[in-house]
Amino acid sequence: MDIIAEIGQAHDGSLGLAHSYIDAVAKTGCSAIKFQTHIAEAESSKYEPFRVKFSKQDASRFDYWKRMEFSLDEWKGLKDHCDKVGIEFMSSPFSNAAVDLLEKVGVKRYKVGSGEVNNFVLLEKIAKTGKPIIISSGMSSIEELDKTVAFLKERRVVYSILQCTTSYPTAAEQYGLNVIHEFKVRYQVPIGFSDHSSSMEACIAATTLGAEILEFHVVFDKEMFGPDAKSSLTMQETTQLVKAVNNISVALQNPIDKSDNSNYSELKSIFEKSLAVNSNLSTGHCITFEDLETKKPKGYGIPANEYESIIGKKLTSSLNKFDFLNYSDFK
Repeated sequence: MDIIAEIGQAHDGSLGLAHSYIDAVAKTGCSAIKFQTHIAEAESSKYEPFRVKFSKQDASRFDYWKRMEFSLDEWKGLKDHCDKVGIEFMSSPFSNAAVDLLEKVGVKRYKVGSGEVNNFVLLEKIAKTGKPIIISSGMSSIEELDKTVAFLKERRVVYSILQCTTSYPTAAEQYGLNVIHEFKVRYQVPIGFSDHSSSMEACIAATTLGAEILEFHVVFDKEMFGPDAKSSLTMQETTQLVKAVNNISVALQNPIDKSDNSNYSELKSIFEKSLAVNSNLSTGHCITFEDLETKKPKGYGIPANEYESIIGKKLTSSLNKFDFLNYSDFK
């Protein structure tokens, strides 16, 4: 299972905090940690509306993106840190300039955010790198996705798609878990799930439905400053989720054949039961259902599932309370 922990802007422009996230995420068992590479001048303008007016220090959305920037050397330092702790460094570009920067940093693959799926200029730029692309489908219709997929196929790009709902945090009725199977059938490529629900169950459910990639936001504390904090998982939750998902993945790879229970022969002999009587019964007594009890182990009396075969039969000898009941006790 490919499990990607999304930092996004949770570092709030602090390089030290970004490095702290790498150490913390590496301990959770995630396979990758993903940042976002913003170059304000290349991706934004003074006309961009501020999505959520949450910042007390940024006068505009442009100013916020500017504060989220790191230099090339700083990005390389983050990538080196990931290499040292054994987790893949990823970052979503939001401009062609960001792709150029990330190529110098040395990423293995690209994640394209929901707002960029129809940005064929950016997709062309990434396609020219020859590296795999993960597409998040949050804002896209099937028609739009089909066009993007055709664009990537024409350029022989290796790609995968994430079912995603662009809502922060995502409510249960918005998960769209049904889309995972629909995408698998339609596109015949690895399909995953990008989650913003701030809970573990969506990713767990997506795993059981065949998701091969999981992506979700992580944060040290959901009360921290930032646009995605309340839509994120904590490190403790992330660790629990990774363990659960890995166990489910193992289970899905090991189907059980319920037509064969031969491995349970010994346990069945211990836990299954034999028929007994629940009171003292005299010779000639006609057995009724109300006379019956069942006791462990199996094999000391008539099997419990055969009780109907002796209802109405007469005893050939007396039985004491809780004695096992055998076919030899009847005429």
